[in-house]
This record gives sequence, structure tokens and C-alpha cells, in this order.
Amino acid sequence: MKIPERAHSIAALIDKHHEESSEPPRSHMGCSTLGHHCDRWLWLSFRWAVVPVFPGRILRLFRRGHREEKTVVSDLLAIGMDVQNTGESQSRVSFGCHVSGSVDGIIRHGVPESPKKPHVLEIKTHSKKSFDALEKEGVEKAKPEHFVQMQVYMKGTETDRALYVAVCKDDDRIYTERVRYDAAVADKAVARGQRIAMAERMPEPASADPSWYKCKFCDAHDFCFSLKTTRHVNCRTCAHVTPKEDGTWRCERHQANGIPLDFQRSGCDSHVLHPDLVPWPMGEPVDDWTASYVIDGKHVGNGEPRRGVFTSRELLANAHACANADEPMEVLREAFNGRIE
Repeated sequence: MKIPERAHSIAALIDKHHEESSEPPRSHMGCSTLGHHCDRWLWLSFRWAVVPVFPGRILRLFRRGHREEKTVVSDLLAIGMDVQNTGESQSRVSFGCHVSGSVDGIIRHGVPESPKKPHVLEIKTHSKKSFDALEKEGVEKAKPEHFVQMQVYMKGTETDRALYVAVCKDDDRIYTERVRYDAAVADKAVARGQRIAMAERMPEPASADPSWYKCKFCDAHDFCFSLKTTRHVNCRTCAHVTPKEDGTWRCERHQANGIPLDFQRSGCDSHVLHPDLVPWPMGEPVDDWTASYVIDGKHVGNGEPRRGVFTSRELLANAHACANADEPMEVLREAFNGRIE
């Protein structure tokens, strides 16, 4: 007789561990994302306004992909390639305006088709379906994001060739493809990333059709077509904060340059929700640092908490309650530093 599994089964506990220890969103506009089809998704992701939450099984799949890099490098070394700058010693490329990334490795020499020429190394794992398409169509057509990623890495390392190594997770097949540098593709991708990272306002989406397959499976689908509201309060979703070309962030409210990364992730009570990240129309501002949004037909202050003014966390938790706060509720907020949840 098989003992039925429960929520505290070994598999569930392992997945829970990975979910609780998952990494926060990256701090920069990653080169690996520059080939994404949607400007809006890139902006929302960079602004930490839409942060995907992955189940433990998917996080374990990501881990497997990272571990495969070490295995692939070992195999390449075994057949005579000189592979450097891998693992913890990866080369980093940076283009300013928050656009940067890390290269899987640099092959100094030893690629059989061109033994003396250096190559950027890019390693990916694929499902069987994805791998079959890759074998049939090649990386540029089957995986345009990976193609653009390699172009940007070649630009950043001043290398004119890349070696793409793909491994099928289902049956361990290996696909390799050498890619030639295309300066026009790389320049366009970098310029796009810089433009989106520095944009004050949210770009238009790639499509207005919620049933389009690329929108349907996008992490921002609910934001674009349903909620119209971020779930996240941090410096990057705040109207007071702007990105700077040197890769830092500035807070106008506190006249602060170079906001530390850890502080960016939590923000402060002066946070004002960026107007593009909420569905409510703006009203007349309460003061220079306090916004007003029209909710349930009422003007509701958003900023440092006081009578009639609610923190961003309060508004995101229960905008209706904030708009309809009565006198007893306001007294409790003032007297006990209370917050609406």
C-alpha cells in the first residue's frame, strides 16, 4: 500500500525551501532580456513592478540549467578548447544606463571550425520541443532572445564570433552553432535597453490582444489586461525616484543620489505610487511630495501617512478602505500609527 503524500512530504518541503530562498529580481537591465519582444515587459521588469513568482519545481529547473554550464565547460575543455572566465569568474559587460550582463565564458582558442579565433560561449538547456525547433530552425529564428544576447556579449567583449551550446534536458542531445557578430543587431539591442531603462513613463505593450500567445503566457499579463496595478512597493515603483545614466538611482524626495540596492528593495513611507502602475486617475497633488488619486470618486492622498494620506502599501492592500476611511479609522491611524491592510 502506498502511503499518501501530504503537504509536508519530502518533495513539497524541498520545493518550499527553494521558494523561500529564491533570489530577488536583478538590479540591472540584463543583456539576456534585450531580445524580448515587448518594451513594456522590459520596463516593468526593470522597475520591479512585475516580479514573477516561480514554484519550487521551476526554480529547481533553473538550478539544473545553471549546473549544466559547469558540465558543458568540462566537456569543452576535455576536447581541447581553452575556456576561460566561467563560473564565479565570468566576464561582465556594461554599456551604461543600467544595461549590463555576465558572459558564460570566453573560448580563447580551440573551436574545431576555427581553432585560433576567440568565441563568446553561451550555454542553454532546452525541453525536447524547444530543442527540436532549435535543431530545425537555428538559434536566430528559434530563440531570438538568445541570438540577441550573444550579439550584445560579442559587442561588449569585442569578439566577432560566438559558440552556442544547447543541451536537451530530456535526452541529453547536444546542439552547437557558431554565430557571427552583427554590429547592427547589437547596437540596436543596447540602444533599446538604454532607452527603456531610462524611460520615465511606461512604454506601450507589444500587443493589445490578451489572447495573443506571447501576451497570454507573459508574467505581465494580469497587469496589462486585468489588474493594471503593481503589487510591489519599492524605490523603483516610486514616482520620486529616477534612474541615472551612471547606473545609479536618485530620490528627489530625500535629495539622495546612489540609493543603496538593499534600500531600493523596500523603499520608505514617503513612497508615492508611479501613476503608470495604478489604474486610478490622478487628482490635484496634496503638496510637492504627496500625490492624490481618485478612488471611488474621492480624492485620496498617497505619501507619508497622516489624516487623508495613505501609504502605498495601504492603497495596494485595500484602496476601497482608504477611500472610505471614516473618522474612527483616521483617529486610530493617528493615535496608534495604524495602517490599513
